[in-house]
Amino acid sequence: MSQSNGNLPIVTGIQQVGIGVANAKEAWAWYRNFFKMDVPVFEDAATANLMTKYTSGKAQERFAILALNMQGGGGFEIWQYTKKTPVAPKFELSLGDLGIFAVKIRTRDIQKTYDFFLKEGVEILSKPQKSPCGRSHFYVKDPYGNVFEMIESTSWFKLNQDNTGGVAGVSIGVRDIDKALKLYQGILGYTTIKSDETDSFEDLKQLPGGKEKFRRVLINRLENRVGAFSRLLCKTEIELFELKEKEPKKIFENRDWGDLGFIHVCFDVTGMKQLEMKCAETGFPFTVDSSNSFDMGKAAGHFSYCEDPDGTLIEFVETHKIPIMEKWGWFYSLKSRKAEKPLPNWMFTFMALNRKK
Repeated sequence: MSQSNGNLPIVTGIQQVGIGVANAKEAWAWYRNFFKMDVPVFEDAATANLMTKYTSGKAQERFAILALNMQGGGGFEIWQYTKKTPVAPKFELSLGDLGIFAVKIRTRDIQKTYDFFLKEGVEILSKPQKSPCGRSHFYVKDPYGNVFEMIESTSWFKLNQDNTGGVAGVSIGVRDIDKALKLYQGILGYTTIKSDETDSFEDLKQLPGGKEKFRRVLINRLENRVGAFSRLLCKTEIELFELKEKEPKKIFENRDWGDLGFIHVCFDVTGMKQLEMKCAETGFPFTVDSSNSFDMGKAAGHFSYCEDPDGTLIEFVETHKIPIMEKWGWFYSLKSRKAEKPLPNWMFTFMALNRKK
């Protein structure tokens, strides 16, 4: 995908992953403690009027928290119904089921991170092992049933003493990888194939469904990222899993967006109108479009959604305003900036002063 101002759209990378929970503040406390998602961008209560296509035709009231880890990577949008009890899957999710199975979290020292989780009593699903691309990783589960993959990473924004950074990618079950790549490579720009193998994999066997035979493709983007948040979001990847000898189930079958689990993966973009045309031309039309601007008080912008070939929700956000120092009432507008230009590092340093322990 072109990355010049005259050839919009620009897709920078993964901005955040949406996580449906029963209690957003409780979940955020856990994510602060173990993933250091401790810098809030917004905490907002509103009615999701535009999402009725995915909430059984009814506009649901919700409370959401968007939080970042300032070492770099995507954030978490922790999402909670306020007048409806969220629904859990009626079956145990297995690797290869259609949708987001796991979120990847970056770490510098895989063994140190593993030892920390072990000491703290986190539910660990596998020991550190090498993936097909030769990188060490392991899987854990949060108290709410969500799977996270800890991966070694060399892509960071600003290092501190924390074990983990932000979102490094997602693992998504698809029915046909070649069809899915038309979106993930053709639209999102994850064009570099790091590994593409079909087998039963030793490093997956401790996961639910991990003993099955898969085609497994790991893709990422080139390092020449541009855009306001390109430095902060760092390098991200997408791993696609296609079951070869078993029929997958749809993770959100007969459930709503906002119910329990990973509800979407969101990409940071510039040039939403141009992106809409490209998605339509490629067969992935927008299914939701805020058209002008959403405003969550501390943050504002333009959001839209499309679906991958199996119905997994892909969100796009073009940010128009961000909070720099909330207590001073300092917000920054991005509308008049040059699209490719990264925000200066000092601005994120000020944002980090909002950190909540």
